[in-house]
Amino acid sequence: MTPENTVLTGCLKYLQKKGIYHWRNSVGAVRIAPDRFMRFGKVGSSDILGVLPDGRFLAIECKAQSGRLSPEQKIFLSDVQELGALALCVRGWKELDQVLRTEGYIKEPLFRGNE
Repeated sequence: MTPENTVLTGCLKYLQKKGIYHWRNSVGAVRIAPDRFMRFGKVGSSDILGVLPDGRFLAIECKAQSGRLSPEQKIFLSDVQELGALALCVRGWKELDQVLRTEGYIKEPLFRGNE
């Protein structure tokens, strides 16, 4: 697994465990014939999209420690943030946890019992 996939997987597991509605958002293209491609997703849209408990839109771009946002990713995050979304780039699930706690969406301790 690539470092970026490790970040993505950790964030998906974290959101699942916290009960935050989310989904993996894929962007790309596939060859459907020798000379035809079918594109899917919005270029620049975040790796994870979701809806927070209060109805606020959530956009999370996952990057490895050395990863950089593309110009399209920067535009997407800025555009949805201007519309009221919680839009962020994280380098691990603990960074995601910190932001969600700061925003007031997570209140319980980070670890309980045998977690």
